[in-house]
Amino acid sequence: PTLSNATIAPDGSTQVSVQVTNSGKVAGDEIVQLYIRDNFSSVTRPVKELKGFERVSLAAGETKTVTLDITPEALRFYDINMDRVVEPGTFDIMVGNSSVNTTSTELTVK
Repeated sequence: PTLSNATIAPDGSTQVSVQVTNSGKVAGDEIVQLYIRDNFSSVTRPVKELKGFERVSLAAGETKTVTLDITPEALRFYDINMDRVVEPGTFDIMVGNSSVNTTSTELTVK
């Protein structure tokens, strides 16, 4: 996966893009899933959080680029004071066809 901006502000947005190829001999669909992990936060966070997905239809042998938005809403969580915040730090951006089959890149929020 590639990010349109690898570093954003807490109120900024970026996009993650990934190429999907149908290596089969018949048309098919795939669901591209976006997971995010906050590497260091002030409260305990899930290892992976599903933050977006897109179904893509592909002809046999076809390749398409799927682009998913990463907005402040996708990075926001409740802190110790129960305020919705986006904390500075690094986030693993994982894209794949399931939660166990992903490739990742890193996003920095400054």
